[in-house]
Amino acid sequence: EGRVEVYHDGKWGTICDDQWDDRDAEVVCRQLGLSGTPKALSWAHYGQGSGPILLDEVQCSGNELSLDQCKKSDWGQQNCDHIEDAGVSCDPFTGTDLQLCQSDVVGRTPILRGWLSRLAGGRSPSEGRVEVYYNGDWGTVCDDGWTDLGAQVVCRQL
Repeated sequence: EGRVEVYHDGKWGTICDDQWDDRDAEVVCRQLGLSGTPKALSWAHYGQGSGPILLDEVQCSGNELSLDQCKKSDWGQQNCDHIEDAGVSCDPFTGTDLQLCQSDVVGRTPILRGWLSRLAGGRSPSEGRVEVYYNGDWGTVCDDGWTDLGAQVVCRQL
């Protein structure tokens, strides 16, 4: 966790927090090779940087591999002060994943987010695609925001 700084044209600089959200944090965490629950922090939560503010208006979808692939202002084009430096936490304990899971188990099938869930399509009972039973149908779980922590919860409940 910390203030996000980027290196461009031979210098380090910060990112302005305009439009900064958890989808941007997800990309930063992925780019750094960190798992956990991405959380965007604004208003220089981790202190004000110095030097140039290199990016502004970053708008990631959350699926990009790096900030370079996100919609953003041109390098160096910004209207911010360092009090608006963006930060990120990739800490697995800053999110609400665990609070969204119930610990009740029906038979050997876990209850995840209030729905019956199972692993399907794997080579063994301990691997596969996470599916949930909702409104009479089995469906898959979207991987947006899915982390190792979510997988650990499912595995513990099986």
